[in-house]
Amino acid sequence: MNKQVNGEDEEKSKIPHIFVILFSLIVLASLVSYIIPAGEFDRVTNESGAEIIQPGTFTFTDASPVSFFEFMLAIPTGLIETAEIIFGILMIGGMFAVVERAGLISLGVNKLGNMFAKRNLLIIPALMIPFALFTTFTAQVELSLIYLPTILPLIIRLGFDKVTAVAVVLVATIAGFTVGLTTPANLGVAQEIAGLPFYSGIGYRIIILATVLTVGIYYVWRYAKKIQNDPTKSIVYEEDKSKQAPILEGTNLKATKRQLIASIGLGISIGVLIYGLLKFGWYFQELAGLYVLIGVGVGLISGLKPTEISESFIEGFKQILLGAMIVGVARGVAIVLDDGNIMDTIIHGSSMLIGSVPASITAVVMMIIQGGLNFLIPSGSGQAMVTMPIMSGLADLSGVTRQTAVLAFLFGDGFSNIFYPTSGYFMATLALAGLRWEKWVKFIAPLLIIWYGLGIVFLVIAQFMNYGPH
Repeated sequence: MNKQVNGEDEEKSKIPHIFVILFSLIVLASLVSYIIPAGEFDRVTNESGAEIIQPGTFTFTDASPVSFFEFMLAIPTGLIETAEIIFGILMIGGMFAVVERAGLISLGVNKLGNMFAKRNLLIIPALMIPFALFTTFTAQVELSLIYLPTILPLIIRLGFDKVTAVAVVLVATIAGFTVGLTTPANLGVAQEIAGLPFYSGIGYRIIILATVLTVGIYYVWRYAKKIQNDPTKSIVYEEDKSKQAPILEGTNLKATKRQLIASIGLGISIGVLIYGLLKFGWYFQELAGLYVLIGVGVGLISGLKPTEISESFIEGFKQILLGAMIVGVARGVAIVLDDGNIMDTIIHGSSMLIGSVPASITAVVMMIIQGGLNFLIPSGSGQAMVTMPIMSGLADLSGVTRQTAVLAFLFGDGFSNIFYPTSGYFMATLALAGLRWEKWVKFIAPLLIIWYGLGIVFLVIAQFMNYGPH
């Protein structure tokens, strides 16, 4: 895994450090609590046991602006509330450091490198298509934390850079997640609340997914080809000079008997991980425990001494610490909004805005509003439970089908997950690559603009064709 960039490189950045940006947002959110009136919705428990907003019940309450003491505790509270995610991120960094030290990653890179040595650009669609398809059926974007460390050395040794590796993973998985065909976490919850058949409207979403993914693959392909022709064009060229030389066809690393057994064990462990995610809904706490067992087990089987395993975990922690901490600091924004009791007021104001626009652009405004709220509520299912009861009613009033409202929710919630620093798995993926958020934004911004433009087009078409439940 690559090292974090040094302080000198950070000083050269034209964009403020991500901690500066987040702290400024916490300050702004605290000040806004003195301006925006406090308010709240009534909430009811649905059939699945989740609390959802009851439309039409919003009332203003007594003002409760954020005090200095609440402001002071925002970041520590954010770190505590996201401790499960932070520890999960740290443990996956430690695990892959052990796997790397055991030599298993080098073996896999060598084998795939030989396969793609003369057609290295084909590695991009060869990886992105299955990543996207698996995500569009399962919603498991967290598997990016498995994909990235596995392919990063391969992508670099094929002559590309770490931005290419991160893009292969994040662009593919977020395309599949955003235009989910059967994703339960976002699509399933949204359609249940909207009173639609589960996973209905799949035909139109297949067309959208094919378009969005094709554009994403071309965007990554074009960047990778540019890097292949001139490595100095890389966004991270100055900090990535120490990357490995491209793999040479014909080189062949031989695995030891211990490494072969460890590789089999690693494969079985990843199978257990995927099963746990799909069957039992494992989250970062369960994953963190499994990462520890995998790291220790693979290390011992490969012949590493306990001290070497410990040192590898510590090295992995160091490399991924920044991304882990960002998740906790970013949570501070939502915490001060809750402390000021203005989160529901913001949601109510958003619904009033949507209700005031012409019916022809209602769905587009819904997408924009959902995209903004995703910064404050990064959970897809959580955002659906908060916003879809209101959006469904507004859709009925404005003549927009509920299926179109769900599509607007998917676009607004989905694409921004590889932009907002409040997205835990996203920041963890950047941390695994040692890629600064500011650098990633510079790369991904044009694609997000294109994707949102496509989203507008598809929403207008959906509204025009009266996109229904089937």
